[in-house]
Amino acid sequence: MFLDDLNDKQFEAVRATEGHVRVIAGAGSGKTRVLAYRYAYLVNELGIDPANILCITFTNKAASEMRGRIAKLVSSEHVNDYICTIHGFCVIFLRQEIYRLGYPKYFQIIDEEDNKALAKEVLVENCISREEKTAEELLKDFGKWKYPGTYVSNYLLTSSVISEEVRNDLNVQLLLKQHKYLALDFHDLIYFTLFILKTNEDVCKRWQRTMNYVMVDEAQDCNDLEWAVFETLSEFYHNLFIVGDPDQSIYEWRGSRMESFLRFKSDKDIILDRNYRSTSTILDAANSIIANNIIRIKKNLYTLSNPGTIITHFHGKNEQEESDWISKRILKIKADGGEFSDNAILIRASYLSRSIEQSFLRHNISYVVWGGIRFFERREIKDALSYLRLIAFDDDVSFKRIANVPSRKIGKVMMKTLSGIADEYHCSLFAALKFMNDHQSPKKDAVNQFVTLISDLRDLQRTFTVSDLLNYVMKESGLLNCYRDDTEEERLENLNELLNSVKLYEEDHREDEISLESYLQDIALYTNADYSKNKNQVKIMTIHQAKGLEFPNVFISGLSEGVFPNRRSVRERKRKGMEEERRLMYVAVTRAVKSLFLTESEGFSVHGGFNKYPSRFLREIQQNLFVTEGMIDEDVWRNAEAFRHSLDIEINTKTGVGSDKINVGAMVIHDHFGEGVVTKMYNDDQYCEVDFQQIGVRFVSRNKLSLKELMELSDSENSSSLAIPNYLKEIEDRINSL
Repeated sequence: MFLDDLNDKQFEAVRATEGHVRVIAGAGSGKTRVLAYRYAYLVNELGIDPANILCITFTNKAASEMRGRIAKLVSSEHVNDYICTIHGFCVIFLRQEIYRLGYPKYFQIIDEEDNKALAKEVLVENCISREEKTAEELLKDFGKWKYPGTYVSNYLLTSSVISEEVRNDLNVQLLLKQHKYLALDFHDLIYFTLFILKTNEDVCKRWQRTMNYVMVDEAQDCNDLEWAVFETLSEFYHNLFIVGDPDQSIYEWRGSRMESFLRFKSDKDIILDRNYRSTSTILDAANSIIANNIIRIKKNLYTLSNPGTIITHFHGKNEQEESDWISKRILKIKADGGEFSDNAILIRASYLSRSIEQSFLRHNISYVVWGGIRFFERREIKDALSYLRLIAFDDDVSFKRIANVPSRKIGKVMMKTLSGIADEYHCSLFAALKFMNDHQSPKKDAVNQFVTLISDLRDLQRTFTVSDLLNYVMKESGLLNCYRDDTEEERLENLNELLNSVKLYEEDHREDEISLESYLQDIALYTNADYSKNKNQVKIMTIHQAKGLEFPNVFISGLSEGVFPNRRSVRERKRKGMEEERRLMYVAVTRAVKSLFLTESEGFSVHGGFNKYPSRFLREIQQNLFVTEGMIDEDVWRNAEAFRHSLDIEINTKTGVGSDKINVGAMVIHDHFGEGVVTKMYNDDQYCEVDFQQIGVRFVSRNKLSLKELMELSDSENSSSLAIPNYLKEIEDRINSL
């Protein structure tokens, strides 16, 4: 049987097909294998139609990998579009259902840069200077304003009757601009999907009955509304299979809700704790670090492999000494038969790469800064895709971007004239340009050629493939000639890579009906990680970028208290921030396969404004697991403890975790008295009567208490211990508001 190569817990997870199942999958424990094999088991053994299985992944790269794995286990016709990201599913859903909101099937998907361009337009139209408000600030406000999703019914469905007073709101103006271009950002994809599901009972039931089985990867990193989508879709059959690791939850700062994973009311919990990636020494280090967190599901990763090499900690007197030690160690690895590409430098923040990069240049070490500029965010790529978008959607954002790429002398005066024509005749800027060109004598050659080109291309898209259309655009628009200069060789290579990616897209979708519109929608979901090149280079990346990756040798650099754990993060989010920092360290350590190196240095942190001392995370590792190189005085350790203590005081001062949510009945933690339950509030709720488990009733200040938001679950406990009385009430309220 094809399941024979699974271990016992993987086998159990694959065969757990019915009900709510939660798999707590430790780092390197084979969660992707479990998801792929479970999909294959449903198809091969149970005979489930793949059209009734939804498999949600966290990234497009993960979806591609998942489809590849599944294709080896089932026949090719059983691999479909329902193996995708949550945004990918929403695009599929909205292509069928968005007409209910008055949008066409092939709507636009716009990214952050396009949104920024629209935000700038709003500010200019309202005579608001950059000193008063930036486009970035408006977009931040816009995101918060959008969050409940009520804007769909309040504004988009009633745009013609919005009062002038409301139209003065900058957020409303930006929303209406998006609506004018029939453009959706990534948040809209989810909001619109939820709105349709919540307001159309027949649609909801049809999709619920279609999705017999819903599987979600990296569920601990999903936000409230993402949870709402797959929970809604699974309501009819109640077959929801979630996989994740709360110890690797590192995106709470951007909205992920680990609590939703921990509070999940499962019928069955399975813990995958056997690691197939790292040595036992590395795993013991990771286990000893993460054990210091309170809010987690207890597990202890183990491996059947040998202990491997001992971990090396290096202490430098300054950043240069630290960086040069890294360089020399990498050169030694290469001299011993390794490759540069075997090594990854993981840092807490991108600014920490500077010293390392300078050292690598001095030592002639080939390296790449991972994710420096995303492929689809590069200027030349945006230009080429804007041509395609102008052809497909006739949108003004794309027109403004490429009207003068290459230069056609369409200046501010002409653009203002075009805007006036567009407003008067309720048409696009390109239509206004075509109108002006048709009635102008003599015609400007460059403008006339541009109008003719776009018009011809709109006719050609009916018969041309997307790749042929792109090739034609790049040649005939003059785009390639813009970058013919020797200094722009990289941009030409990127354009050629874009063309190659389109051809690969067409090859992967040769069984489907491919249109220019569908390609633009799909490609908008991709990131740089999906098209990264595998070169023999040392990789420098932030720990967040390293999530899901592994490397033979890992260097965690900049391990100074206040830098990592990050002082600002801890100050802002208190204990929650500290626990997320520790999870980040856990992720970093578990990227290593064979060797782990931990480095830090003395000196002054310009970014943090403090002297640097070794991170607490070094002290949390069992001392027998690593050796220290470099001269380190005992005073340094004492100062490190004092600095750590000062940060801990900040964590525990006045605003403990969730102190604003503490009320009668809340489970709380006191640093000295331990856990207890609040039985009474008094003195304007500043003081609490608490029944502590160990010592009984005490009267303490509310500021000295932290909310114990979640119960721990050990290997021997079942999921019922995680049941929380007011389960996700906040989420339910938000969804009900739709």
